[in-house]
Amino acid sequence: MKKAQAAMEFLMTYGWAILVVLLSISALAYFGVLDPAKYLPSTCTLDPGLTCVDFKVDGTDNEITLVIRNGMGEDLNPFNISIGGECNGSANIAGGGLIDGAKEIFVISCAKNLTGSKLKEDILINYASDSGITHKKTGSISAKIE
Repeated sequence: MKKAQAAMEFLMTYGWAILVVLLSISALAYFGVLDPAKYLPSTCTLDPGLTCVDFKVDGTDNEITLVIRNGMGEDLNPFNISIGGECNGSANIAGGGLIDGAKEIFVISCAKNLTGSKLKEDILINYASDSGITHKKTGSISAKIE
C-alpha cells in the first residue's frame, strides 16, 4: 500500500502544479497580455507592379488612407481601388488614371464604424492597361486603427 500512496502523492503534486500553470496562462490570455495582434507589424501588400508606399487607418473618421505607386511600366486608366469586409468602400482618381511611376493618395470612406484595435482586410484594384484590357490585382492591409 505504501507504493500506491507514494505514486498517488507524486501524481497529485504534479497535477496541482500543472493546474496552477494552466490557470496562470489562462489569466494572461484573458487580460490580453498574450494577444498576438499587439505584436504583429502593420503591413500593406499588393500584387507585383503596384506598391503600397504608406497607409493609415483612421478610426475617428472611419477612413483608410493608402498611398499607391504605379510601377507597372504603363499608365493605368481607369484606376479603381476598393476594400471589402468591415470597411466596404472604394475610391477613384479624380483625373481618371494612374500614370507610370506616379503615386497617388486614396482616401477610402468606410461604410461602417471601424471598431477594435486592428483592421485586416482585402484590397481589390481594377484598372485598364494601355491596350484597353481590364485587369484585377489584389492585396491586403493589416494595420492598427489610430
